[in-house]
Amino acid sequence: MKIVAGIDIGNATTEVALAKIYENNIEFLSSSIVKTTGIKGTMKNINGVFKSLKNSLDKSNLKIENLDEIRVNEAAPVIGDVAMETITETIITESTMIGHNPLTPGGVGVGVGETVKIDKLESVDKNKDVIVVIPKEFDFEVSSKLINLYSDKLNINGAIVKKDDGVLINNRLNKKIPIVDEVSLVEKVPLNMKCAIEVAPIGGVVEVLSNPYGIATLFNLTSEETKHVVPIARALIGNRSAVVIKTPKGDVKERKIPAGNIEIVGLNKKAFVGIDEGAKKIMNAINSVNIVCDVKGEPGTNVGGMLEKVRHVMSNLTNQHPKNIKIQDLLSVDTFVPQIVKGGIANEFSLENAVGIAAMVKADKLQMQKIADELTKSLGVNVNVGGVEADMAIRGALTTPGSNKPLAILDMGAGSTDASIITKEHEIKSIHLAGAGNMVTMLIKSELGIDDFELAEDIKKYPLAKVESLFNIRHESGAVEFFNKALDSKLFAKVVILKPEGMVPIEIDESLEKIKLIRKSAKERVFVTNAIRALKKVSPTNNVRDIAFVVLVGGSALDFEIPQLVTNALSQYNVVAGRANIRGVEGPRNAVATGLVLHLKEE
Repeated sequence: MKIVAGIDIGNATTEVALAKIYENNIEFLSSSIVKTTGIKGTMKNINGVFKSLKNSLDKSNLKIENLDEIRVNEAAPVIGDVAMETITETIITESTMIGHNPLTPGGVGVGVGETVKIDKLESVDKNKDVIVVIPKEFDFEVSSKLINLYSDKLNINGAIVKKDDGVLINNRLNKKIPIVDEVSLVEKVPLNMKCAIEVAPIGGVVEVLSNPYGIATLFNLTSEETKHVVPIARALIGNRSAVVIKTPKGDVKERKIPAGNIEIVGLNKKAFVGIDEGAKKIMNAINSVNIVCDVKGEPGTNVGGMLEKVRHVMSNLTNQHPKNIKIQDLLSVDTFVPQIVKGGIANEFSLENAVGIAAMVKADKLQMQKIADELTKSLGVNVNVGGVEADMAIRGALTTPGSNKPLAILDMGAGSTDASIITKEHEIKSIHLAGAGNMVTMLIKSELGIDDFELAEDIKKYPLAKVESLFNIRHESGAVEFFNKALDSKLFAKVVILKPEGMVPIEIDESLEKIKLIRKSAKERVFVTNAIRALKKVSPTNNVRDIAFVVLVGGSALDFEIPQLVTNALSQYNVVAGRANIRGVEGPRNAVATGLVLHLKEE
């Protein structure tokens, strides 16, 4: 006899299925669920695993010492990092930015000073901080000699060079400085202006100038001025070198950071698409590449900064080099972003066309093995990495009463949507796609112009009503409910969220109908889109119509309207879809954890 635990580390929750395996039988003892600690697939998950495991053991009056084996899912480290990329370009005034990612900048570090043309160094006051501007008529030998000559008199802290001479100049300097070269429009660099330059080491990226507070520190900006440099900092994320120059008001009329282009790298082909072409064109480009190996953003653009941020966040969490972090899927959705109207007197804003993007990092089984090894060491119990998450989920889904092979599942979580299909011969095919509950919350948050993520999450999860008087409310379905006791006067005439613990007012000036429409539309754009996309990929013929039965599992399958939206959409393909009931008791939850235990028994 063995006591085993299957543990599913998800984006939002960590679930446990505890079971006893003896002879050829399996008896499930208990289950538990807690909030996932840290980003899925990282070492911070261990705290959540401990808590969920302890809860499950306590329910069965067991202790850690009674466990014979633990199986954890082969979790894809997912950053459902979602960014809003405006289709129109971001306009920056009173600042300029140049030096977008030359291949071979010189030196390393951050330098701050006043921009001075190299042939004007002799007229500069002694001990002044200087950034040298070198036009094309000065070659590397002359430039390096002049910098060395004046370095005793001046604090030469960096250089901006027209030609590809950064390394050649740096190699000849007595004092090493950061140098950005290949600046084609060096003649446009404003002179005698405060300038900051940064060059990262080989393999690194700029950290100071890609941080709005870093720029604020170097330029002594006020909090109001710092707001204006956010687009600059964002566009510089992922660059190896950067230059930011502060110019007098009106001197630089307009600088634009474009939304940018993305490159989808497949096994046998590449696809390119601009963010300004909209979500449909982006998804067509993604779908045109059979197996996505990586997605790259154009350097110096908004989308480039967003995708590089995904890589670097996961790099820091997993101790891998950013170049080894690959984006395996991307979901884009057309949406709107509220933009403050410049010159407004009451924070007026207008809705601007934008594209919402969810990116997902490729799974790394080695990372999950590290978590398993750490758990083995801490618990004194053998912890192994089980199979692919979607494969485990389909095993769990088959415990739903009335289900049988062949069967397809949709596992709809917080960060990703997975699909898996099992044939009568027990062959399994699965897919893991970006975009799920978190992206829906982000769309609601953006389109309603609210800052509170938790409020947007509640709007997503619960139905709405309008408080028409202190004694009645009208539900979003149109039904009227009366109360014997007067409601809180603070709720009068408000749109409220009907949470189990009570009514929560939504403090925005929008009608119930509009909030409901935005909520429903966001769910359709993410879950219906991903459901059809995922099922096409696992279908033997790439046709959803060839799948007869689909079971919905995962946290988002508990939502009060997502299953109906997905079921209605799939009915157009003659697909029978419904919410799972794992082991007849768990509802749509615990599918992966249950599948891990069943897989262990199979072995």
